[in-house]
Amino acid sequence: MASALAAKMGFNSLLRKQAKNFNVRICTMESDMEFSCEVKWKGKDLFDFVCRTLGLRETWFFGLRYDIKDTVAWLKMEKRVLDQEVPKEEPITLHFLAKFYPENAEEELVQDITQHLFFLQVKKNILEEEIHCPPEASVLLASYAVHAKYGEYDPNVHKPGFLAKEELLPKRVINLYQMTAEMWEERITACYAEHRGRTREDAEVEYLKIAQDLDMYGVNYFLIRNKKGTDLLLGVDALGLHIYEPDNRLSPKCSFPWNEIRNISYSDKEFTIRPLGKKTNVFKFNSSRLRVNKLILQLCIGNHDLFIRRRRVDSLEVQQMKSQAREERARKQVERQRLQREKQLREEAERARDELKRRLIQLQDEAHMANDALLRSEQTADLLAEKAQIAEEEAKLLAQKAAEAETEMQRIKVTAIRGQEERRLMEQKMLEAEMLALKMADESERRAREAEQLRQDLQEAKESERRAKHKLLEITSRAVYASPGLPSDSMPPDSMPPDLSFSRENLSFDFKDTDMKRLSMEIEKEKVEYMEKSKHLQEQLNELKTEIESLKMKERETPLDIIHNQNTEQGTSKHSNFKKLTLQSTKTRVAFFEEL
Repeated sequence: MASALAAKMGFNSLLRKQAKNFNVRICTMESDMEFSCEVKWKGKDLFDFVCRTLGLRETWFFGLRYDIKDTVAWLKMEKRVLDQEVPKEEPITLHFLAKFYPENAEEELVQDITQHLFFLQVKKNILEEEIHCPPEASVLLASYAVHAKYGEYDPNVHKPGFLAKEELLPKRVINLYQMTAEMWEERITACYAEHRGRTREDAEVEYLKIAQDLDMYGVNYFLIRNKKGTDLLLGVDALGLHIYEPDNRLSPKCSFPWNEIRNISYSDKEFTIRPLGKKTNVFKFNSSRLRVNKLILQLCIGNHDLFIRRRRVDSLEVQQMKSQAREERARKQVERQRLQREKQLREEAERARDELKRRLIQLQDEAHMANDALLRSEQTADLLAEKAQIAEEEAKLLAQKAAEAETEMQRIKVTAIRGQEERRLMEQKMLEAEMLALKMADESERRAREAEQLRQDLQEAKESERRAKHKLLEITSRAVYASPGLPSDSMPPDSMPPDLSFSRENLSFDFKDTDMKRLSMEIEKEKVEYMEKSKHLQEQLNELKTEIESLKMKERETPLDIIHNQNTEQGTSKHSNFKKLTLQSTKTRVAFFEEL
């Protein structure tokens, strides 16, 4: 079966070589291109054709990559395309990608197309978590990505929900916090609104300036083993070679800058790096496959060449490109300022127009109100005329009623005079009755006095009769009896009222004062480390981190998140760690690698 398949592939390869052309599909970060190539084309011919099609002049950063078995490879420039291990089925699929990364994107990337391709690739790597990015930096990067796509923020256009279908954050960051999509969009939009005055190109450059400080930015990792057989990771980037532990791709254990490396070579699976200095030990390690060694060597040579090239005077081509880029940026700046002025004038004209419209509407409203007031005043005048007529009629009625009232008053006066005469007669009769009553009262008193005198006379007569009878009895009985003496009664002594005495018990209450103790707590302020690159950027990142920290779910943190947090707490960054490691002697670093 395998031999039949190999024979078939060999036959297809033979047919392809006999043909004059073959089809190629080039996948860029933005779109795919498919075209026909000549059989005799070398890798450089195809690569130059793609660069011309894209309008790209900074070609040294890029390459054409293809998948081969369980790894990847880059198309060699000096060999024919069909003589390499490219996929056999047509169209041949190749990926146009950044092969080497700049140390400083803002200074090294000259063309807008170069910046755009790097922006798209780095953004894809962050979203697919090939580059570890902390949550606060992810939000800030997402805001620049939104600016690069939608332009300057406009609250009338960019309303809530406009980012609902956008993929802006790594899934790891989304799962790490108890936040809804609306909450993430609110924070991203708040950062996006602060980027006013920037163009889309400026936003892409700002994105790359932040991303280039991430620990895994631009690093290609390969699984290796040292002499002891310890599994390690080799990282190749624009600064040099780095050795990592397999579970920690953020903090290298030792590093070798390109300016300290004299020679790089490999034999079969063994890879040899010779540092500068005759007494320095050779740095050796083993990789899993020969193809991986070839790939490591390609990346080392390319990164080393660019490292040396950056530290030399720019070539005429690069100087010309930078000059053209500066002129283009100056032209765009002038054009942008002109557009800004036109926009400002247009906005002022629109505001003046809106003010005139508002004033016109106001005047129209005032005219309508005056019209309504006039109508109301006319209606009021009519009503007042009707009321005046009614009042006149009522006045006539009142005059008539007043006359009738005068007549009635005269009648009442006559009646009152008659009443007064009758009242005088009644008063006279009352006086006569009172005189008669007084006379009768005097008569009654006289008769009462006479009756009282008669009662007194009767009482005196009765008393005289009683004394006479008593005198008579005394005379008749004096001879027979002697009058007995009455014993004197003895009265019991008066008893004194008992003395009453009251005693009051004195009540006393003892109150104890309660001592109040004040509890004090010490609040530790979180230590904030500012990024070395930009103080304003670090403040933004810290502010974002503070906002979302309370919603963080610690149990969902990945090992890389934990390592990044530890590095942040210790104040360790990508550049400071690299500087610290390179201060060690090369001999010490080689010995340390072999002891791992």
